Amino acid sequence: MITVLVAFLAALGLSLVIEAAEGGTGRPISLRPGDLAIRLAAYALLTLFWFVFSWRPFLAAASCILTVAGLALVSRLKRGVIGEPLAFSDFALLPQVPRHPDLYYTRPVTDPRIGLPLLAFVSVVGLWFWLEPTVLPSGSAPALAAVIALPLLLGALALAAERAPLAARVARRFPRPDLEADIARFGQPATLAAYLLRWRATRRERPAPVPVAPGEAARDDVLVVIQLESFIDPLRLDGPALPLMEVVRARAHQFGRLRVPAHGAYTMRTEHAVLTGLDADGLGFGRFDPYLSAGGREPTSLARLAKRAGFATVFVHPFHRDFFQRAAVMRNFGFERLVMEEDFRDAPRTGPYVDDRAFGRRVLAEVEAAGGPLFLFGVTMENHGPWKPGRLPGIDDPLAQYLHHVAHTGEMVEDLIRGLEGRRATLCVFGDHAPALQTCRPGFGDTATDYAIFRFGGEVPRPGRVDLTADGLGRLLRNAWIPAAPERETSLAVPRS
Repeated sequence: MITVLVAFLAALGLSLVIEAAEGGTGRPISLRPGDLAIRLAAYALLTLFWFVFSWRPFLAAASCILTVAGLALVSRLKRGVIGEPLAFSDFALLPQVPRHPDLYYTRPVTDPRIGLPLLAFVSVVGLWFWLEPTVLPSGSAPALAAVIALPLLLGALALAAERAPLAARVARRFPRPDLEADIARFGQPATLAAYLLRWRATRRERPAPVPVAPGEAARDDVLVVIQLESFIDPLRLDGPALPLMEVVRARAHQFGRLRVPAHGAYTMRTEHAVLTGLDADGLGFGRFDPYLSAGGREPTSLARLAKRAGFATVFVHPFHRDFFQRAAVMRNFGFERLVMEEDFRDAPRTGPYVDDRAFGRRVLAEVEAAGGPLFLFGVTMENHGPWKPGRLPGIDDPLAQYLHHVAHTGEMVEDLIRGLEGRRATLCVFGDHAPALQTCRPGFGDTATDYAIFRFGGEVPRPGRVDLTADGLGRLLRNAWIPAAPERETSLAVPRS
């Protein structure tokens, strides 16, 4: 029993030292008794979780310490690239990492730089398992009872945490998401567990759908909305002027900065905001990955409203159907036709992904083939990070690679403008997030990208520059371009940021 107690105390003490020393939040950890009790309880539960698999106290303690250190390290790395710590929703993305390692700034397990350390780690754990004696009760019946009872106890505790009165206590401690503050108060393990519980408790509480303002909407035959991967005006990175931006300032119906919900990643947050018009604050604990909660089942998504108004709905994205579960999500959003990676099998690539100009040609082909009102939402892929040596022949500098790709993005949008001229059409383009480059760190420009809206087929007033949020852009599109919803829906003014 002394051995178990010493191991658990070592796990709690060293885990606390690691989080106190890491200091990634920029705030000292809270030592208030209530906050500290929650932090230590999370370490204890983490140690018990690992203890279930081995019944070796020091192996369980070491596993807890390594887990806390790993979480702290990943959070620090993530903060450096994206500007926010690890969230519970990130674990839902883990199955995608071995399938798309480059997108997650890692290497496949077959790479010796990953495989060999992993093999060494497994060997050390196996050796430790063999050397440290188990503390299971003697006798087969007591040992079997213990092996069954401990996981059942942990499972019962997990179930109790989702029900009164424990769920109410969790809700009081974590009323709304505030990652950095909560990690400083309660620690990373406790915050991850609590946010998961809060998300599970509130995920069925859907935010009120954004109504469509009654009134006369534009009766365009075509609405094309393109989400541009990692797009911002290159001048903001001290790059060369992009000809497209001069076209935007001279010809766009409306343009400006677009404040988006993330930096350097999490395309789905901006995508969801534009397609639903819902802001991140209204999503509660679902804000970190909006697709986890509803999976695109939004009754008043832009696609569903367009479909209800008689538009054909098409989604175009030259990448895997399974990434972010995009195919299923877009079906749920209301897109009838999906044009994805298999449809770009023979398309030219620049670097690892389909060239934006080829993407633009496919968009125009879909417009030509529509034969009636069309709402097309597209997501480009060419300029997806990471930008690293070997991506482009003769260009190894990450910023130079980015600028090479963004020039193609500009050419693609100019091609779309020329291709839509002469139609009753609207084209909206916007960046999903700023690029995760050393020259563009988190907080850059208040996480703002750029957007532009072009109107064709008639003279309309030009507001010029109007800065918006991503959800504000979504509301603007539905209020101004989708025919009015039934009278029972109330109006909503388009916000100005």
